[in-house]
Amino acid sequence: MRATIRLTAVLLAAVVLLSGCGRDEPKGDAPKQGKTAVIRLSYANFPPASTFPCVQMERWKQEVERRTQGRIVVETYPGGTLLEAKNMFKGVQDGQADIGCLSMSYQPGVFPLTTVVEQPVGFRSSRTASLALFDLFAKYDPAEFKAVKVLTLFTSAPSNIMSTVPVKSLADLAGLELRASGAPSKMLSTLGATPVSMPMSQAPEALQKGLVKGLLSSLEVLKDFNFAESCRYETVTDFPVYPFAVVMNRAKWDSLPDDAKAVLDGLAREQAEWTGVYMDGHVREALTWSKNTYDIQIFELSDAERAEARVKTAGLIEEWKAQAAAAGLPADAILADLNRLKAEHEAAEAK
Repeated sequence: MRATIRLTAVLLAAVVLLSGCGRDEPKGDAPKQGKTAVIRLSYANFPPASTFPCVQMERWKQEVERRTQGRIVVETYPGGTLLEAKNMFKGVQDGQADIGCLSMSYQPGVFPLTTVVEQPVGFRSSRTASLALFDLFAKYDPAEFKAVKVLTLFTSAPSNIMSTVPVKSLADLAGLELRASGAPSKMLSTLGATPVSMPMSQAPEALQKGLVKGLLSSLEVLKDFNFAESCRYETVTDFPVYPFAVVMNRAKWDSLPDDAKAVLDGLAREQAEWTGVYMDGHVREALTWSKNTYDIQIFELSDAERAEARVKTAGLIEEWKAQAAAAGLPADAILADLNRLKAEHEAAEAK
């Protein structure tokens, strides 16, 4: 009996000891696991992976993962595999993707402040336009993005004409069917051309069928979409740029630790400039490739015709000012700031 009692006591002591160890051990581990937990973010983009909005996406992903030492992992979805262009903004707000890259030109009237860069103010480079857009956004913090967190902004390179027939002067635009979107399409109409709105992905087939005679876009698409094969004539016009924004779901942003937020904020303006510099270089590369591969011909509007184009399209700026004022924005101040930033960044680029 005494042996049985002693055995029972030993077993009970062992159970208590083991239970105590099980309770104490996690107390030290739990905070450590919280600090090292990997944060996974989905990033949606709409154009093909080889195009500049997706190239900048991959660079951003690499920098975020490097600067957070792998604490943030970004999973990218190019080519509309997660969200398409027209539902990008709402899709991010609804949480279908944590991050999305959107083109403000695809949603007329939704972004009255940032689409000021679409106006015919004469940008000559993506770097200048991208930094001007970013700095303008930073100053005004527009309500059009209040539902999301803006991670960076940038623009395309200036729009130029790629066509199947030579366009050597403004007179050659009369009645010419050209694919375009957003404010630049209005510019074409004002100059006598016939703008045709369609997604970029449909333009190659439209060119083959003769539905359009060319397109108005930044010249890197000569290589990225192989438009140089059908559009052997390129006219440098330095028409408007297209603005883009990379936005994050607000709740997801709020859930990030402060040090992770600091990394993303610290990358924002740098990413805008990087994208502009990359874009300008890629345009030069695309022109060289197109010349070597398809022997394209390049024309350039004279200074007199550029001045004539500015006069003819001045009404578009007035139209934007009216829309901005209707949205409660200080249109004259915004436009003045844009022109000031444009001049400052052009001067810095020329050094």
